[in-house]
Amino acid sequence: MASDFAFESLNPAQREAVAAQDGPVMILAGAGTGKTRTVTCRIAYMLERKIPAENILAVTFTNKAAAEMRERIAGMVSKKAAKEMTVCTFHSLCVRILRGGIDKLGYKKNFSICSGSDQSGLMKRLLVRMGGKEERIKPEAVLGAISKAKNQGLDPTDIEDDFYANLAVAYHNELRAQNAVDFDDLLLLGEQVLREHADVREHFRQLYRRVTVDEFQDTNALQMKLLQQLVGEPYHVCVVGDDDQSIYGWRGAETANILEFERFFPSPKVIRLEENYRSTQAVLHTANSLIKHNLGRREKALRATRKDGEKVRIVAMPGDDEEAEFIAEEILAGKSAAGRKWEDFAILFRTNGQSRKLEMALRERKIPYRMVGAQSFYDRREVRDVMAYAQLMVSPDSDVPLLRVINAPNRGIGNSTAVLATEWSREHHESVWQALCDPEFRNELGGKSRAAIEAFVALISGARNKIEIGGANPATVLEELINEIDYRPWIERGCKTQSEKDQRREGISMTLDDLRGSIAKGRKLQRWIDDCALASDREEDDLERKQGATLITLHASKGLEFPIVFLVGLEQGFLPHSRSVAEGTVDEERRLLYVGITRAQDELTMSYCSQRVRYGQTMACEPSNFITELDDTHIDHTSYDDLLGAEANSDELDNFFGNLRGMLDEVD
Repeated sequence: MASDFAFESLNPAQREAVAAQDGPVMILAGAGTGKTRTVTCRIAYMLERKIPAENILAVTFTNKAAAEMRERIAGMVSKKAAKEMTVCTFHSLCVRILRGGIDKLGYKKNFSICSGSDQSGLMKRLLVRMGGKEERIKPEAVLGAISKAKNQGLDPTDIEDDFYANLAVAYHNELRAQNAVDFDDLLLLGEQVLREHADVREHFRQLYRRVTVDEFQDTNALQMKLLQQLVGEPYHVCVVGDDDQSIYGWRGAETANILEFERFFPSPKVIRLEENYRSTQAVLHTANSLIKHNLGRREKALRATRKDGEKVRIVAMPGDDEEAEFIAEEILAGKSAAGRKWEDFAILFRTNGQSRKLEMALRERKIPYRMVGAQSFYDRREVRDVMAYAQLMVSPDSDVPLLRVINAPNRGIGNSTAVLATEWSREHHESVWQALCDPEFRNELGGKSRAAIEAFVALISGARNKIEIGGANPATVLEELINEIDYRPWIERGCKTQSEKDQRREGISMTLDDLRGSIAKGRKLQRWIDDCALASDREEDDLERKQGATLITLHASKGLEFPIVFLVGLEQGFLPHSRSVAEGTVDEERRLLYVGITRAQDELTMSYCSQRVRYGQTMACEPSNFITELDDTHIDHTSYDDLLGAEANSDELDNFFGNLRGMLDEVD
């Protein structure tokens, strides 16, 4: 199969990486070194070598990255081959594994994926039932502890806090009783079924004979175990990453996976991509001088293909008001003087709270901007509700979606009735749906509740029959159901503003349109539901669809690049964050700053304040210790006052020459 790339277009290290096809391979790809191009060329070369497309698996960390990789590969080879390959996230891969093998672990194959607000709702109910409401424990805190334990391979009972451990056990039992799994369970159970069942393991090893893992520095211990089960001898696995950009330790990422790769897969070929095509020499030299202070890293020396460049500025600011105003004015001036686009400018910050004054300064000057990190579309209430109804049309025995919409909109089935149905289902070892259909259970209820449940059962059963018996389009049936129950008016009544109403209405329409498109492509309803559940990834803001300067956290900026970057808040307590000293994670904070610096293509300005308003109080700030680690060769240390003075002098000169020109014009 011919592919649309030539070895001549790659540098020697990239060429070596593409040609290294067999056995374990580790590509250490520094910032801006053409990693994505190398990986896609490598996969295209597999196809050129007649490796069947269906035997190729590429694992990424976000749905957006998977889509982009698939698109790039399709541009190099045939669209048919790109479609036959599997390019997906770890979670999506585990759904594929579990749809075929979860029954071996005692689950039914029609399991539902419990995510986001469903998890919070379940935990809230458990907190009420187990007395945690009085202690003001937040569901998110418990869910975070459970998630951390699962990703570390611990049993729920191993959680240090006894009450949290009891909640974790109850949460697990509740999910199990409802034949549901959460995102962490996908990985946990996916690894378990491969480890415990040789037939499933062998099936997937034969199916995926060539495995590539992108952003390998972000993998955790559980994902490493999963990879080891998936890849057998002769270990045709390629991992791509950069330990210098490992910034998700707080989410469980293990730098040991990349630093000790030889421990997991024997005698790997290690290839370093060190030619940087993104940043100027000034930016790159500054970044290199910082990251070398991290001990135990895999040595690599990034070399700039773009020489010299503007000096990196480090600006001392009086306070965060001046910092915000200075940056906004710089963006205005840069936009008009250099003919830049708004999208060329980015402001990077460590914590979300730092963005407010920056936003205000941009708004005052009418500078359009885009914030990264908004709520995921698929986690919005109206979207989750519509998806829940869709799930019930496939499998009403799925308890999580059923309990979500049993009284949405209000139909006279109160919380107490829902609890009774749940308890009945548990006692009789059946689903909540079966309880609702059971005449014995209904007879225990009052007349109004009984009638409401009968109407609800008839509604869902009617929709299912239209699809299963009548062969109707699921998207059409779902829209009819949404209209029949007056869902739109109900959800809009709870909105405080017109814009919120518009957003809810748009969410419903977009969800139904998405399902229509999926059905038109020949996909089944359950496949669409799975895809939607997996798509609730909070870091996949589509920047290309928004306009303006970018306001973005350092964590969210990884993988992006901007011509002009402002990196704010280089202060002790912010960067490095105050927690990092106590937790011994200063190395990760240094990597975070390194990531921020290497986002800049042409110009970089970093700033720190002598005071900053936090929690309503003005607090004194100390410059970050990281500043002293930077080599000054390409750095200009300056201050807010110095820059304002320089601008005033420049204005005076402009006025002088303007007046002189005017006088000469009058003489003429």
